[in-house]
Amino acid sequence: MSRIVYFDCPSGASGDMVLGALVDAGVSLDAIRDQLATLPLGGWTLGTRQVQRGAFRATKVDVAVLHEHHPHRNLADVLAILRGGRLAAPVLAAAEKVFTRLADAEARAHGSTRDEVRFHDVGAIDAIVDVTGAAIGLALLGADVVRASALPVGSGFVDGPHGRIPIPAPGTAELLKGWPIVDTGARMELVTPTGAAILTTLAASGGMPAMTVSEIGYGAGTRDPADTPNVLRCFVGEASDGVADETIVQAETTIDDMSPQLYEPLMERLLAAGALDVFLTPVIMKRSRPGVVVTVLCAPSAIERLSGALFEETSTIGVRWSEWKRRRLPREMVTLTTSYGPITFKVSRLEGRVVTVTPEFAEVVRVAREKGMAVREVLDHVRAEGLSLL
Repeated sequence: MSRIVYFDCPSGASGDMVLGALVDAGVSLDAIRDQLATLPLGGWTLGTRQVQRGAFRATKVDVAVLHEHHPHRNLADVLAILRGGRLAAPVLAAAEKVFTRLADAEARAHGSTRDEVRFHDVGAIDAIVDVTGAAIGLALLGADVVRASALPVGSGFVDGPHGRIPIPAPGTAELLKGWPIVDTGARMELVTPTGAAILTTLAASGGMPAMTVSEIGYGAGTRDPADTPNVLRCFVGEASDGVADETIVQAETTIDDMSPQLYEPLMERLLAAGALDVFLTPVIMKRSRPGVVVTVLCAPSAIERLSGALFEETSTIGVRWSEWKRRRLPREMVTLTTSYGPITFKVSRLEGRVVTVTPEFAEVVRVAREKGMAVREVLDHVRAEGLSLL
């Protein structure tokens, strides 16, 4: 069966609300805390408490920071912290993608670059814990499909490190490009940069998919306004037919005048910006010129930022796209103890039957380097062990 997680955000979203909803839906706080503890990031504690928001009970996640020596980290600092831990490969990739998109959004808003941007609140310990904890929570739930509702953004002004700024904050507004938003008339910040980055990076926009709901979690925000319960709901369940049908966008551009050296950073940026897949196809163009078709698969909500990346990173002057329907086998990430130690596997099933068992390649490469073995040899052994263990 395909595991679905749907975030309903009637009052907006923040990092602690997302994490609180996941914990309230049944994710073990101890399991999240144990993985976070592997990060080279001391001076914090993570706890939860039950609170009342309007008429609703909800879980409030609190990150207590004991000391913070580097409050204004840049992207490289944050990535070094993430890579310095022992996070599972899918969790690390998800957290890196969120922070990279945050850096790109802030750079766009302030006329800088992702490497030069200095994170303020979003680089602090609590934001790193919220983002990484959310990635861990989704992995622990075994989420195959993650969706989220339209986001109410609020209005007015807020005081921050850059002075008085409009709501939504410029970085948040960049993150929300291509995502459905609504105006509820609230004169306050309803969506934080961290909340926007988590949902628009790790989820696709849209209504609740057809699913059988097994758990519902309520995550509380810090404020408790009198007129609206400040909660975010998380629905967890299974697709009834065991497979997930979804709409994706295929964007393409054809290029015949760009240095081959530029394709690698292009692909890295597209994947970091939310592409589901990127591939290159050699073609012969007019006047017998050799060219390359760059194809990007993404969620409909990501087309604006990905087409923008294509214009910025390539020599193209046009991007075309179309919508496609696709059906995905349900999949889950599991950690199995092999003769080489714990390895993360992606497992796909068809009508409950295991059909593919794929070890995370980065972990296979790491083992091969540590053991002084050929990568192919380790890959064959680990895959065979994974099949025998399931």
